Amino acid sequence: MEKATTRSRERGANDEPGSRGAPLKRDALREAELLIRSRHSLLLAETNDEDRLVTLLGHVADRLGIPLFHWSRSRGLVRADEPSADAKGIYGSADPSNALQHIAHAEAGALYHFHGLPAGTVEGSLLASLFRDAAATLSHGTGAMVITGSGLELPPEVERVATSFSVPGPSREEIRALLGRIVRDLSARSHLEVDLSADDVEVLLNHLNGLTAMEAEKILTKAMIEDGVLDRSDIDIVLEAKRGIVEREGLLEYYPVEDTLVDIAGMETLKDWLRKRRSILTNPDEAREFGLSFPRGLLLLGIPGSGKSLAAKAVSSDWRLPLLKLDPSNLYNKFIGESERNFKRAMATADKMAPVVLWIDEIEKAFASGGSEDGGVSQRILGSFLGWMQERRGDVFIVATANDVSRLPPELLRKGRFDEIFFVDLPDADVRREIFRVHLEARDRDATAFDLPSLAAATEGFSGAEIEQVVVSALYAAFTDGETLDTALLLREVEATRPLSVTAPERIGALRTWARERAVPAG
Repeated sequence: MEKATTRSRERGANDEPGSRGAPLKRDALREAELLIRSRHSLLLAETNDEDRLVTLLGHVADRLGIPLFHWSRSRGLVRADEPSADAKGIYGSADPSNALQHIAHAEAGALYHFHGLPAGTVEGSLLASLFRDAAATLSHGTGAMVITGSGLELPPEVERVATSFSVPGPSREEIRALLGRIVRDLSARSHLEVDLSADDVEVLLNHLNGLTAMEAEKILTKAMIEDGVLDRSDIDIVLEAKRGIVEREGLLEYYPVEDTLVDIAGMETLKDWLRKRRSILTNPDEAREFGLSFPRGLLLLGIPGSGKSLAAKAVSSDWRLPLLKLDPSNLYNKFIGESERNFKRAMATADKMAPVVLWIDEIEKAFASGGSEDGGVSQRILGSFLGWMQERRGDVFIVATANDVSRLPPELLRKGRFDEIFFVDLPDADVRREIFRVHLEARDRDATAFDLPSLAAATEGFSGAEIEQVVVSALYAAFTDGETLDTALLLREVEATRPLSVTAPERIGALRTWARERAVPAG
């Protein structure tokens, strides 16, 4: 396997960043400058990389020929081009009201960056009025206020005059250049061994995506200094760092998945579909040149216990991508508007983690058709979800599972929402035999010592989860009675089990009828 060398590690490694962080894209600079020249005097900047935004604002101010001021709670408005040791804030401007009054009465144009305004600061009627007055003054000249921060909610009268714009994170090539620079810098100071194949480098770049340049630099530098090696184990270090990001948000669950696609019995059509799309992760540039984009995702409909959740977990492992699980119950909050904000935060986290697999289990619980009993919250979240699916910037592959298709809104099932809709039916005899083998061997039993064809024949109409429970129940019985687990004991447990196909045949029949013309069989 070809290894990267310390002299020529990465394509594009000679593309040095223009500053400590990654360079800014020209379109981000152009958008910000265009907005200000167009008299948009109050801007809300969406970014998780404050250093990158500060660099952008400095470039914009230079191009417009106006000064840049940064506001902080400790010093107020401070001119950016003053040496930090001598920088003194405008007197009294640490109070946001005074800062805004200063801007409203300023005669010369300027760019003002407000970061760290306390949550709720703009809610007061006086401050809202001052923001409007300051924005009106700036709209008559060249200048603007730029607000960043978290948890800041603007009242409607201020939001009407505000314009949102996003600051994109570092591109793949910028991160590639950053990686090359770190390797060169560390190699110049001490011995550094690089043991990454070309494919490993692409996977590492995938997982660095979504981090700020500063975050990526810190993680990579620490990983290399720790053992003097850059190899595949450092990919896990990056994933662990991104796991911390998810856990801090508290809305998504991070799954360290160990299952692979080969552990799923059956579903050969689904496996083949996924394998054909896996190469886009290792060759993203070539795929893009070929006209391919990152896949949107799939919807798995099926009978409970048929392996849909296992498939979701296995995709992330096979594609070597983090798996995030969205539990709809984590979204809903009794306070007005909080559920929608929770959803937006969850999707922002998924975008930040990209490329990633986002697993939405039992999606019908999040976006149930109707929704009048919750005051329309589920319908508003559905609207946000559909908008995010259409507009999302990050490479997020959605694996949504559903047991009750009757509760899914038609908008979600429209062609093009997902790349494909698969139906996971009850397993046939060959797959049931394989399921028994998988679960017996997972519990350190020799599957060849069992009559698998007889077990498969006896469990017609059983789901994979029901077969697993047969094995587990038989193990408990064997342990309690001091017996040996054998075929006869398993058959006794089969006889004692009433599968869903017996207790709810109408439900299964209705699902099969719906899927016959609308979904692709997973098997």
